[in-house]
Amino acid sequence: MEHTSNFIKTIMKKDLESGKHDEIITRFPPEPNGYLHIGHVRAILTNFELAKEFGGKTNLRFDDTNPLKEDESYVHAIKNDIEWLGYKWNDLFYASNYFDIMFEKAIVLIKKGVAYVDDQSADEIRENRGTLTEPGKVSPYRDRTVGENLDLFERMKKGEFEDGSKVLRAKIDMASPNINLRDPVLYRVSHVTHHNTGDKWCIYPMYDYAHPIEDAIEAITHSLCTLEFEAHRPLYDWVVRECEMKHTPRQIEFAKLRLTDTVLSKRNLVKLVEDGVIDGFDDPRIASISGLRRRGYTSESLKQFVRETGLSKSESGKVDFRMLEHFIRQDLKLKANRTMSVIDPLKVVITNYPEGEHEYLPATNNPENEELGKREIPFSREIYIEREDFMENPPKKYRRLYPGNEVRLKHAYFIKCTDFIKDEDGNVVEIRATYDPETKSGTGFTGRKVKGTIHWVDASHNVPAEFRLYDHLVLDDEANEDKPFSERVNPNSLHVYNGFLEENMKGIKPYDKFQFYRHGYFSVDPNDTTESNLVINRIVSLKSSFKINK
Repeated sequence: MEHTSNFIKTIMKKDLESGKHDEIITRFPPEPNGYLHIGHVRAILTNFELAKEFGGKTNLRFDDTNPLKEDESYVHAIKNDIEWLGYKWNDLFYASNYFDIMFEKAIVLIKKGVAYVDDQSADEIRENRGTLTEPGKVSPYRDRTVGENLDLFERMKKGEFEDGSKVLRAKIDMASPNINLRDPVLYRVSHVTHHNTGDKWCIYPMYDYAHPIEDAIEAITHSLCTLEFEAHRPLYDWVVRECEMKHTPRQIEFAKLRLTDTVLSKRNLVKLVEDGVIDGFDDPRIASISGLRRRGYTSESLKQFVRETGLSKSESGKVDFRMLEHFIRQDLKLKANRTMSVIDPLKVVITNYPEGEHEYLPATNNPENEELGKREIPFSREIYIEREDFMENPPKKYRRLYPGNEVRLKHAYFIKCTDFIKDEDGNVVEIRATYDPETKSGTGFTGRKVKGTIHWVDASHNVPAEFRLYDHLVLDDEANEDKPFSERVNPNSLHVYNGFLEENMKGIKPYDKFQFYRHGYFSVDPNDTTESNLVINRIVSLKSSFKINK
């Protein structure tokens, strides 16, 4: 990470200075079994930016060793996410491209007497593995001869055995205090078509066996991974050593990025999709990269957020989601046009404004960035205001519109409420008001002051839109922290309104971003927007009490 120091950067620098490596080579190795999320941004950024900082390179490798869960659609989605974040990989690899080499190395292990074919079932292997305080039980098939193991392993490859009937295991130490070294499984039988190799194979390597071989083949210098793989590091080193790989990568672990009030677990996300709580893995309420992109987050805001969280050798608490919101506000502050929208409209008829006439009022698109230019806003006898900006019987200090009160319309005139109309259910459906033509914005009128300013949209010159306002999908407050996941899901995470935008918003496109007065930052939804239905997602509200601690 370019702007700060961290323990991984220190290691890389020392390795270069000592001559251990001439070049830093890292890799980002996702399994194509799901969508990337905000936690992966830390891994992507760490691998790509550290390698770049030292003039090295980063490979993209798909660890596709489990065809039961993998799909080519995930491959395309992952590529798209990485490119959207602004990174370019040096080489593109698939673990499955190395299956032949992995098989050959397994033969090497068998011939060395450090791997054997086991007939125990997965449940039996699990039961005999032992516990943290008790050693495991040796398999009755552990002492098969090299010849027997070579024959059985070759027959496994030819497809003579059913799924789960045989596995190839490493012969290490069933009494090791590290359970990962208690004769781990290296290969299993699985008669499944692979997205890349088709039906060539019916045995597939386990991740802990495949990954170190892949790193070694690609001459990866620093294999960066999250802390749950720390206990797997001795096995990683064992595989590289016993398979007699030419290159010896160094595995380094860092803490995962965890975020409050959201869900990153693939298992939980799948359940939310299956239960219809969310409409897919790019739902704007989840912290997948595609979901955040669809909601309107920018790649730069995600990267700045991750940079600010830094890297740690140990697990810490969750990062407050408001910190991520802070960085999208900072990124869009000077980039987004500021305009008016009415999300929950209430009509106002200005009774003394000439019927059939309208005018255009000048406005600056972003007062903090003059380069974004100016626009003209239509104004006529009928306008829409927010329903919450009128009250029949307001409390004290209410400064918006109510009977007899005068407010300023942003960029326009003072108006005073003279009357209102209700429907048969008692709901206010229309406001009657008068305007003062002497109070036009920009004319320097100083005759009197009003305490309230409200936004509006012209009723006859506008763009209809569907507004989607999001709340957190899961709740991490104290009242929910001990509840099961299903009970932490927020049933009110989405609110939909139908309102209006300024006329100048005609022709806006998916992912276009704006700041709507008082409402926050919004982005055009790329999935559900059509020619006849404009859908706008709220990225984030305007204000927050959250502050970055320096």
